[in-house]
Amino acid sequence: MQRRMLSKEDEVTAAGDEVEVRREDQDKINKFSRLHQREIAIEEELKDKSKEREDLEDVSNELELADEDEKIPYKIGDGFVSLPLEEVQEMLSNSTSRIEEEVAALEDKLGEIREEQDALKVDLYARFGKSINLET
Repeated sequence: MQRRMLSKEDEVTAAGDEVEVRREDQDKINKFSRLHQREIAIEEELKDKSKEREDLEDVSNELELADEDEKIPYKIGDGFVSLPLEEVQEMLSNSTSRIEEEVAALEDKLGEIREEQDALKVDLYARFGKSINLET
């Protein structure tokens, strides 16, 4: 296999394409990376919360078929407590509301992170052009 050697002209051209990475550039790159990791974590948490919300909605739908006089087992921590249907429905409603608030807060946080990432992308692509890849 034959190696291609760079001519002096190629070396000058290659060196001219390189942009010096300043401390502030490295800080922006690091910040982008941290934001990306937080974005992934929040997306995962959102998936979990959405699944939990769906499960609560399924349970609520099932309880509509239950007899009003029947005691319903309700999980609290690691144990179950038998409660009247109306009380269980109220607790499920409260849990659903709480999860919806958490989902909204996570979506807001995710939006903020993505806005900040977009601003960093603009700065970094303006400085480094095609020599940096920030696509996730």
